[in-house]
Amino acid sequence: MKKENQIPENLKELLNSSDHTMNIQKGTFLFQEGMPANELYILRSGRVQISKISQDGKELTLRICTAGDIIGELTLFTNEAKYLLNAKVLESGEVAVIKKEFLEQQLLENSALAYEFMKWMSDHFRRTQTKFRDLVLHGKKGALYSTLIRMTNSYGVKRDDGSILINIPLTNQELANFCGTSRESVNRMLSDLRKDNIISINKGKITIHDLNYLKREINCEDCPPELCNID
Repeated sequence: MKKENQIPENLKELLNSSDHTMNIQKGTFLFQEGMPANELYILRSGRVQISKISQDGKELTLRICTAGDIIGELTLFTNEAKYLLNAKVLESGEVAVIKKEFLEQQLLENSALAYEFMKWMSDHFRRTQTKFRDLVLHGKKGALYSTLIRMTNSYGVKRDDGSILINIPLTNQELANFCGTSRESVNRMLSDLRKDNIISINKGKITIHDLNYLKREINCEDCPPELCNID
């Protein structure tokens, strides 16, 4: 069920002419909030978590980047740019490194490319807005249900019995970070869902047995998968 990468082809070609590549190791950071932003990254392999730390120290995960995703794109066309978010490596891999100034110059010189980039960024912002909408409007339970629905669109594997396996291991703390709540709250909500046979969990991977239940509980608008995902 993983969606196809939505980066326009001509932008992909430009990004493939990256300055260099580098290996990234699990547990390290590509960058952290407040650091000077001179480079963007294209994830070649591995997984990277993009998150924000609130004033009270809580971590809110905004997306998980996989192969083909751009990381650090929010710093373009700003003077003395600094990274606004944290990019933590969840799974070791490789990134291509692009100088921020180089990409800015290419976008200024190529209006067609700039137009495609703006369209891509617009979709990117729409996905982020829908995530915040779910967090604000539906509370803790709704935030968890929304996250599970998004996970099925990004990592779901349909099974013969109609259930959907979220084919990525997730700790309860990682789910809590997506929901902006505590691990204890997520533990209780997941336990209730398991008792009602809405989900099951095996070796850290969640299987959704009744996706419609989750959608009904949050009055799901059935947004297209390109908007309703975790990437």
